[in-house]
Amino acid sequence: MSTQQQEPETQEPETQEAPEDPEMKGAESPQQRRLKKKQEGMVDERSEAEAEAEGETVHIKVFRYDPEVEGKQEPRFDDFYVPFEKGMTVLDAVMYARDEYDSSLTFRHSCRQAVCGSDAFFVNGSQQLGCKTQISDLEQPVRIEPLPHQEVVKDLVVDMDHFYDQMHAVEPYFKQEDLPEGELEEQRQSRENREKVKMSTRCIWCAACMSSCNIAAGDNQYLGPAAINKAYRFAMDEREDEEIKEHRLRILEQEHGVWRCQTQFSCTEVCPKDIPLTEHIQELKREAVKKNLKFW
Repeated sequence: MSTQQQEPETQEPETQEAPEDPEMKGAESPQQRRLKKKQEGMVDERSEAEAEAEGETVHIKVFRYDPEVEGKQEPRFDDFYVPFEKGMTVLDAVMYARDEYDSSLTFRHSCRQAVCGSDAFFVNGSQQLGCKTQISDLEQPVRIEPLPHQEVVKDLVVDMDHFYDQMHAVEPYFKQEDLPEGELEEQRQSRENREKVKMSTRCIWCAACMSSCNIAAGDNQYLGPAAINKAYRFAMDEREDEEIKEHRLRILEQEHGVWRCQTQFSCTEVCPKDIPLTEHIQELKREAVKKNLKFW
């Protein structure tokens, strides 16, 4: 008599649906947001397709303007979806958009180490260096514009000629008369004096402070915080000849010099090198007053 062995019945594990999160109810997915954005305005189709494939992306809105191309002479914003990577900066994002989606996207950049000062942008309403600003610290969509209060040449590139003219107006260099006598004689500086002017030497000529200054926006002749800080660097240097220092202070105390500053601290807040610009301007005001005081 044969007996058949019956296999034990297996029961499939019960699956329970995760409870619905009331906070997520009605929330749009990234795909829904992209579809909605595509219907409302201009979205790069290739950027959108790659965003779907890659997963986590960054939505950037980039200011566009090209006076030499018909159809692009009206300022606008283009949307790009850039694959996110840990440590990605604003400059990384716009470089990816240029290299992968639109090679006509124009902006300045060089060292990518916050030294050259060429990639200052207006990011989410604040002047910032593109190479120093982390995408993860910003709210999306990340709005990237050229520096305000300056003529736009193309896209994110602004005309820097006026800024450079103001910087050179304060004669930011030691003159030959300042050199000590003797072929091998050094221009020595004390450690205390070096500490005093150290912060002012960090300026990288990015023009972020000038762009943030309301006085510079309304007074085209105002020297601006960057130029005045550069003058501070030399005027407060103990190696500066007294006669040259007085000449420099005369430049600064003119109508469109230090006295136009209203101590709003906007320049200090946006400086990527943390230079106390407003403090330096106030100190130069005090120096100008002391120079003009006479006791008789």
